Amino acid sequence: MQRRIKDWRARYGPDKEVMFPQIHAPGRQGLSDFTKLKGTVITIRGVVLAHLLYHFRLAFSGWCHVRVVQGGESFTALAEGLTEALQRLGGVPAEHRTDSLSAAYRNLDPDACNDITERYEALCRHYGMDASRNNRGRGHENGSIESPHGHLRRRIRQPLALRGSADFDSVADYQTFLNSVTTRICRRNAERIRAERGQLRALPFSPGVAYTEAVVRITSSSTFTLRRVVYSVPARLIGERLRIHLYDDRLVLHLGGRALLTLTRLRPGPDGARVRSIDYRHVIGWLARKPRALAGLAFRDELLPDANWRAIFQRLRDELMSAEACKRVVSALKLAADQDRAGPIGQWWLDALNEGRNPTLIELQDRFRKPGQSPVVALNVAQHKLADYDSLLKVACHG
Repeated sequence: MQRRIKDWRARYGPDKEVMFPQIHAPGRQGLSDFTKLKGTVITIRGVVLAHLLYHFRLAFSGWCHVRVVQGGESFTALAEGLTEALQRLGGVPAEHRTDSLSAAYRNLDPDACNDITERYEALCRHYGMDASRNNRGRGHENGSIESPHGHLRRRIRQPLALRGSADFDSVADYQTFLNSVTTRICRRNAERIRAERGQLRALPFSPGVAYTEAVVRITSSSTFTLRRVVYSVPARLIGERLRIHLYDDRLVLHLGGRALLTLTRLRPGPDGARVRSIDYRHVIGWLARKPRALAGLAFRDELLPDANWRAIFQRLRDELMSAEACKRVVSALKLAADQDRAGPIGQWWLDALNEGRNPTLIELQDRFRKPGQSPVVALNVAQHKLADYDSLLKVACHG
């Protein structure tokens, strides 16, 4: 039956889709797409890294660039990856092609979709590229990058196997590893890349806008909320309106036209729950004046630097009065902020508690004082007798 149906379709059936081979001229087309490293789990110090890979490639020579994307497909991830790729390439192709990037538009209202479209077209205009997309659901129209996805994944897995581990100390180390992979790929196509670079247009004087902007006001708790994430900032910024440049992996905070600080970008939990990014150093100056506020602080667990400090606080609350436990922990946090040694202090303190010792603040200050700093001396002050006041009164009366 199957053979007969196949025969009938060949003689009388509808036309099948025709693929039209394309000739790619040097300097003509660059392509962007996102892909997953299927079958391989990347970890950062043992924690699974949920991520995509942004992949840029020149159709003629095969020059490529790969960037880690932690927040899924978005305009920011595309713009930042494309900007970085063109800067590394040192030139601009005449056309930039993507797929429909439907994930970047998912759950967006029409106004937001139009805004992203306009920003993407503005980015391409800035670099002097024609923006084009393949038809929705027609991935083969982007064959110059869809097929190389598979080659890229294999060329990533091979050095990972030789390395013996897919665990990295940081995302930056992982990105360095990916850069080494793309460098080897480009080395194989060196001759074609040299020929194509001669046909690329010059980069503009300044890079394109590769971020999304937002404006926030700093609350009285020295925090702001953005995309369901609470971030802390130095307390001197309370009440200020800050303009934020939102990148895929970081936030750059501006006051007026000047950049103030950069924060690591976090994202809501899997169920959309709010998360917090709290740096105790931002508020420790005022917390040291109000140590008992630590007991019921809404973001106490996020404020304490790590699991060691959280365990220390719980142990002290079990053994001491709440006010005394708060005072000790806050004073130690102030020391950690002054010395920038929260990790070593927390580890030593917890080890001491596990050994049955309960170090005083003076012991912590003495052990972790700065090189050349005088040791902390405990002063023994004797309480005077109340009878001494009688002697003073007698002298005053006879005087």
